[in-house]
Amino acid sequence: MEQISGTIPGVVVRETASGVFFMAFFGTLWAYTGVMGLQGWWGVPLLLATAVIIGIALFIGGISLIRASRELKNQVSKADLKRGKSKRFWFNIIFVAEVLAIVITIAVCNTTRHSELIPLIIAIIVGVHFLPLAHLFQVRLYYFTGTLLCLLAIMTLLFVPEKVTLGEYQINAFMSVVGFGSALILWGTGLTVWLFGKRLLGVAQNKQTNSYDLR
Repeated sequence: MEQISGTIPGVVVRETASGVFFMAFFGTLWAYTGVMGLQGWWGVPLLLATAVIIGIALFIGGISLIRASRELKNQVSKADLKRGKSKRFWFNIIFVAEVLAIVITIAVCNTTRHSELIPLIIAIIVGVHFLPLAHLFQVRLYYFTGTLLCLLAIMTLLFVPEKVTLGEYQINAFMSVVGFGSALILWGTGLTVWLFGKRLLGVAQNKQTNSYDLR
């Protein structure tokens, strides 16, 4: 994660909360993909409920960061504002490129009748998209997240059969392994980002309190 130095405005904590929201939402979406791969297995409702609870818990954590950040100063320099605009611009570019790559992947896989590869390739695309984000936001954790997602997809393709029979159910192993695996990776990233946000918040509040004590 980024090193903590200097004055920490509320906007920085809110940006961290945004990262938590993204991980919560897309982690839960991947968990749903994993559930779809189970194709009617009796444990599906419990797994789906668990995924939703985890996603909601992370959302609540992000909201708590935003609410607490309102007590912090929001003064930022012109240079910081310029960097913020640049980050948002390049984030949008990376996000659009990711979406286009996913759309093309789905179209090509369906056309070539290899739809079973869709979740694997999408996981690789999502993993790769974390690499420029790590550089853009100076969050080293994203390199780890992106690498894990790519390795998960590759290892699944190499060592996991496409279909697995569990009792009377035939499970789409590609969807389930990549879905649940990606969900755990993103939720773990979201939790780590939230903990970092809490640390940022604590440091900022202490600095703000100390500044008041010196008056």
